[in-house]
Amino acid sequence: MDFETSAIARWLDEQEKKGIDVSRIALPDDLANDEAPDETVYFKEIRPCSILCTGTHPFATVERFGRWFLSRGRDRDEGPHTDLPAWWFFTKDREAAVRTAKTHIGDTKK
Repeated sequence: MDFETSAIARWLDEQEKKGIDVSRIALPDDLANDEAPDETVYFKEIRPCSILCTGTHPFATVERFGRWFLSRGRDRDEGPHTDLPAWWFFTKDREAAVRTAKTHIGDTKK
């Protein structure tokens, strides 16, 4: 597996080398919108409405970019939709990324 092909991974490595804590860093728009993840490791959405519903639903996902994992989502709120802000977390630790996503969405299954 070639971990160096991901522009996001290279950018995160550069920021980390500068001594920046990248765990909660916001990606530049050009990176965030231009690159698909190498792999989706975990995804869960709570959507009791129909597939045509345009509301914002709680979700959690873990995506891999090179050697980096992005755990992100929106927490549950009252009712089927959420107005809570998005959360995210970058790490090189796959297990920590998945554990974080599952904790946020309330997925306690192994």
